[in-house]
Amino acid sequence: MTEATPKAAPTHGGTLSLALDFGPLLAFFLAYKFAGVIMGTAIFMAAIVVAVILSKVKLGKVSPMLWLSALLVLFFGSLTIYFHDQKFIQIKPTIIYAFFALMLLGGLMRGKPLLKYLLQAAYDGLSEEGWRKLSRNWAFFFIFMAVANEAMRASLTFDTWLAVKVWGVTIVSVVFAAANIPMLMRHGLTLGDKLESDEIGETTPPQG
Repeated sequence: MTEATPKAAPTHGGTLSLALDFGPLLAFFLAYKFAGVIMGTAIFMAAIVVAVILSKVKLGKVSPMLWLSALLVLFFGSLTIYFHDQKFIQIKPTIIYAFFALMLLGGLMRGKPLLKYLLQAAYDGLSEEGWRKLSRNWAFFFIFMAVANEAMRASLTFDTWLAVKVWGVTIVSVVFAAANIPMLMRHGLTLGDKLESDEIGETTPPQG
């Protein structure tokens, strides 16, 4: 879950990062509405590949979160198409959320807030305590999201699940990221010339 600390993103890098995270999911939503789950899944797979390429070309890097999301979309998307069973694509978010929760909690148990190695360029001046609290908060958020996805998958129709996944989860994720900013500022975060929306865009969880 670690890679070399990226260079500071350009002013609108966070906005582009947000678009790369949510764009493939939105493409899946629209394709499903017009062409069904199988075609929607195929377009989802193509869109996530495009997102990885654009991230590399425009941002100069591909985040571990986007890499993991892309790999799981391709794997579970292939199973969905092969078996004609939409449950595979519904399970994928649970695995992503659970994986990151375990990674963050495991890092905290070893005294290493892993988000520090992922997001250092986005959070200039943040203290070690701030990184620990941020990692803890996102770990609990990922656990909540994993449980919520399983509850929705078990109780909602696919159409309703997908609508909540695209719109509800997007809103909740952005609001949660924004809600952390006051705490981070108390622990040394300096926003500088960056737009707050860019900070949020760089720190929302994988949405695929």
